[in-house]
Amino acid sequence: MVGQPTRAASTGGWAIPLVVLIVGSFMSVLDTSIVNVAIPHIQTELGASADDVEWIVTGYTLALGVIVPLSGWLGLRLGLTTVYILSLVGFAVASGLCGLAWNLDVLIGFRVLQAVPGGVLPVVTMTMLYQIVPREKIGTAMGMYGLGVVVAPAVGPTLGGYLVQYIDWRLIFYINVPIGILGTVAALAVFPRIHPSTWPKFDVWGFVTVAYGLFALLLAFSKAQKWGWTGYRVEMLIVSGLLSLALFVVIELEAENPLINVRVFKSWPFTNSLLLIAITTTGMFTTLYFIPQFLQVTQGLQALPAGVVLLPSALVLVVLMPIAGQLYDRIGARWPAVIGLLLMAYGQYLLAHLTADTPQASIVLWTSVRNLGTGLAMMPIMTAGIAALPTSLTSSGSAMNNVAQRVSSSVAVAVFGGLIASQQAQLLSDRGGLLGSNVNSLPQLQSLAAQGQTGFLAIYQQLQKYIAAETYANAFLIVSIMCAGGALLALMLRSGPPQAAPAETAPAQPAPATAVSAATPVPVAAQPVEVLPAPEPAAPEHHRSARHLVPHGRHRSRHHFETFEETEARRNEEAAKAASGIHL
Repeated sequence: MVGQPTRAASTGGWAIPLVVLIVGSFMSVLDTSIVNVAIPHIQTELGASADDVEWIVTGYTLALGVIVPLSGWLGLRLGLTTVYILSLVGFAVASGLCGLAWNLDVLIGFRVLQAVPGGVLPVVTMTMLYQIVPREKIGTAMGMYGLGVVVAPAVGPTLGGYLVQYIDWRLIFYINVPIGILGTVAALAVFPRIHPSTWPKFDVWGFVTVAYGLFALLLAFSKAQKWGWTGYRVEMLIVSGLLSLALFVVIELEAENPLINVRVFKSWPFTNSLLLIAITTTGMFTTLYFIPQFLQVTQGLQALPAGVVLLPSALVLVVLMPIAGQLYDRIGARWPAVIGLLLMAYGQYLLAHLTADTPQASIVLWTSVRNLGTGLAMMPIMTAGIAALPTSLTSSGSAMNNVAQRVSSSVAVAVFGGLIASQQAQLLSDRGGLLGSNVNSLPQLQSLAAQGQTGFLAIYQQLQKYIAAETYANAFLIVSIMCAGGALLALMLRSGPPQAAPAETAPAQPAPATAVSAATPVPVAAQPVEVLPAPEPAAPEHHRSARHLVPHGRHRSRHHFETFEETEARRNEEAAKAASGIHL
């Protein structure tokens, strides 16, 4: 694989490269939640309608669905280091352009542009993480990495609320510029420039089918509440999207260089982890999306105070993520995931008792309990899924992980938003009718009714608040049941410390001869951490195993991956040449 490191070499120094990777993932994931807080202010300043301003979020989500499948191919074609640096620079530039937007159409266009590097960053960072970190430390590393994946959307409402309320909504985009610059400088200092050793052919039809399939499904779920779940537009999008994804699977199974290797689904541990990721992401985003709505609309809080209510639960994630990673390294994924999902189910069950008069202290406690479970379960589940795949499938697994998170979050918000809206309309109609026939039965209602329309408006507004709280509570109860069901799936995860990566499907070959004599070994651990290039195409034949032989011709027909023995032999040969003054 392009830029594949040796884990043994990185045993003592993977922390600094990991921090650099966290910068990229944190910046891209934070943007998905911080923008939601600013939507009302953007609508007011740019003079847009509520329907039009939604495309700030919808356009970004649709572009993400299109670009994520390309991430693995870009890593092979350009090199992971190059793709990571270009994505950091691109995201910073696009964020600055979003802050400069002078009307809504321009802002939506820049948001689509921002989604291109924003979709690539999480996939590339996770792929590089699995190549940098030793297998026995992968849980600890993923716990640190989780600060970017899970904590970022949790702190987004608080940070966004402060910037919007006290400074300017444009700063939610400008803040990415200095972070992107610092991350780029750090990446240039830590990761060497790598020239790719493979030139895979672009899978055009695979890209077309998966891009349209994800685009159609995300658009359908984003607009289902407005267009109607039974409307012909939504039904056509869902059916055509599913057919396109089915065609994508057929194409990828026959493709010589698949865009995403769908054979990752042959691994049940990985497939099971995707199901669990969908459940945990649904639980996380329903809370992050609907609790701020409840606090602002039902209880009348401003953006910053609403974000502050969610801040303690975000701090729970900050503390728990590294601990969960260490637990994975010691006992595996099963029990942290099971206990975490049960805690999530209990936290969502507590949120199902939500009313219009619920104290904010209770909401802080309930969301903290829920995030206690998220912190325990999320990273062990993701780590166990990727760890179950051979190293050559890590890129495809990372892409599917990212697709699962993006699609499940969008579907969760759309489905539960539609359920809440329809239930609110039905309950308001039913109880409004009952209210009109019983106005004279209660003295309090009689006094308000005597005030005419003003009195009835107060009754109607109060009724709306109680109905809204009830529908939110019903949604949280459904999520609670989903999390409890997920705990049963988590029992199928592997228990025990991490093991070596699964062997490749190709038959094992004898280890190649090394170029350095046994009398002059080079200690691997003493060498600096770096992402190493694959062998040069002109390497002697005895340095390759039969699995890596390529046919005569202009292009290779398969991706080239080093075996561990080849990597060790090449490192020793390069060290010997460097010691003798030979230029590499």
